[in-house]
Amino acid sequence: MKLTVLAVGRLKERHYVEACQDYANRVRRYLPCDLLEVRSEGELLKRCPPRAERWLLDQRGRELSTEELAAAIGRRMASGSAGIAFLIGGAEGVPEPVRQGAQMVLALSRLTLAHRLARLVLLEQLYRVMTILRGEPYHR
Repeated sequence: MKLTVLAVGRLKERHYVEACQDYANRVRRYLPCDLLEVRSEGELLKRCPPRAERWLLDQRGRELSTEELAAAIGRRMASGSAGIAFLIGGAEGVPEPVRQGAQMVLALSRLTLAHRLARLVLLEQLYRVMTILRGEPYHR
């Protein structure tokens, strides 16, 4: 299974770039993980891997605990899923077709997060999920 994080906009601040890269590298110890940046919300579906489930990040989505997220991803891994693409919109949100085509709409928080911060929080949580699924101590 492969994880893909698709985000509208480029990270410019060095500390965000380095932190996201660090967590992406940690996730890659367990699963392939691509970070893709697109210029506009309309490009999200075009760049999404064709067989990947689409999980949209949106503050109005379903809030899961880290353990629930680990269980959901673990089920996809066990079922032989091709992958999950996490879609992060920009300041304008996402077009309705993107929302309607998502298999899951996931909220990292009810708080409104800057998209660059949401990207970092998502990657840290994906790493935490991998350690939970492997029974490693990071999560404690």
